[in-house]
Amino acid sequence: MKRYTLSRRAALRGTGAAIALPLLDIMQNNWCHAASDVAPPKRAAFFYIPNGVVQSAWNPVDTGKDFTLSPTMQPLESIRNKVLVLSNLDRIKVAGTDGHAQASTCWLSSAAPDELSPAGYPLKRTIDQIIADKAGRETAFRSLELSCNPYEDNRESVYFDNISWYGHGHVARSLRDPQDVFNRLFRIDQHAASSSILDLVMEDARSLRPRLGKLDREKLEEYTQSVRAVEQQIQRVRKRQSDITKLNPEAPIKPWQAMHRDEFIQVMGDLMILALRTDLTRVATLMTAPERWSSPLKVEGWFDKPIQHHGWTHNQQNEDVRRQLEKLDRFHMEQFVQLVQKMDATPEGEGTLLDNMMFLLGSGLSSGELHICSNLPTVIAGTAGGQRQTGQHVRYAEGTPIANLWLSMAQVMGTEQTRIGDSTGVLKEVVCT
Repeated sequence: MKRYTLSRRAALRGTGAAIALPLLDIMQNNWCHAASDVAPPKRAAFFYIPNGVVQSAWNPVDTGKDFTLSPTMQPLESIRNKVLVLSNLDRIKVAGTDGHAQASTCWLSSAAPDELSPAGYPLKRTIDQIIADKAGRETAFRSLELSCNPYEDNRESVYFDNISWYGHGHVARSLRDPQDVFNRLFRIDQHAASSSILDLVMEDARSLRPRLGKLDREKLEEYTQSVRAVEQQIQRVRKRQSDITKLNPEAPIKPWQAMHRDEFIQVMGDLMILALRTDLTRVATLMTAPERWSSPLKVEGWFDKPIQHHGWTHNQQNEDVRRQLEKLDRFHMEQFVQLVQKMDATPEGEGTLLDNMMFLLGSGLSSGELHICSNLPTVIAGTAGGQRQTGQHVRYAEGTPIANLWLSMAQVMGTEQTRIGDSTGVLKEVVCT
């Protein structure tokens, strides 16, 4: 029989929080005592880097199993057999709209390039939420959205700090405070309070229904369905109450404003991994920083003074600036590698958490210099239970839609999608037959 196991300790690095993890009842019920053909669930997570990358230092020169790691990809050496590098995946940019807002907002969008929202972007439900429609039926939280945005000046709109959308105009707003994330996942009393409020909302809705016309009744039904979805989430958390109590978690004590960049990213990554490994959710997104945002950015230990990421991308013809950008790209790659290593060090079933993951690093721009959206940087860690062939670099024909990747991921996660956005089919070289 396959057995799902967890390390007895899980540390939220940099927050002063240490969580003792027992073997949770829900895991024993779902997997330890299940039939031998029941495998741990698949998960999908997305690691977003803003403003694209320096293309000359990113792109590998060759393909296949023995491909040569590019300068920016050197940190992948320790996990190269665990990752799949993909090239020539494109997103069509819509002219006349902001390149950076479109990059972050539309990276995961299921909209075709000519399917514009009222805001002018090809924006509708994002692929993580399409996957969550299926995967979220089994978990307390349908999805988890995180951002390592270090700014408090709010100089940009909602389009620059969120990559997950329920639909155009309906953002799955990202959380940037680790304590808020912690409370959402583990504070059962907050969910109980929300439940009592929802009871009142549903009572009011029932009393209002007889006085409404047909169109208003339809609108009210849509609303009550969304409320019921929240109720189901609360019920699932309540069922986990005894397991959460066993965790005896301590809230993070270090404010996110005082964290170094690598510390902030790793703390959010630790929380994401903890939510995935305990099956609180099977879908997550993590932004390493917001798109554009011209405020100075501190990257301690890598740069002596605050940097201007967005401004640098438009000055890549300057060799010194380009080298600094390459250094920042490598910083992001190292953060990704550390999280991959943590997933691979987490036992699960007959393998590790990483074996059941699709953990994707990418950006909505290939290069921020000219707002180019072709050949988007794309690296996937994990095989999703043997559904992906890692340890290689695959270069597709020029113009291959990145929507083909989203479609293949959706199908691996068990959805019935046959087309997403401008997809032309699944990536045959990626999905095992």
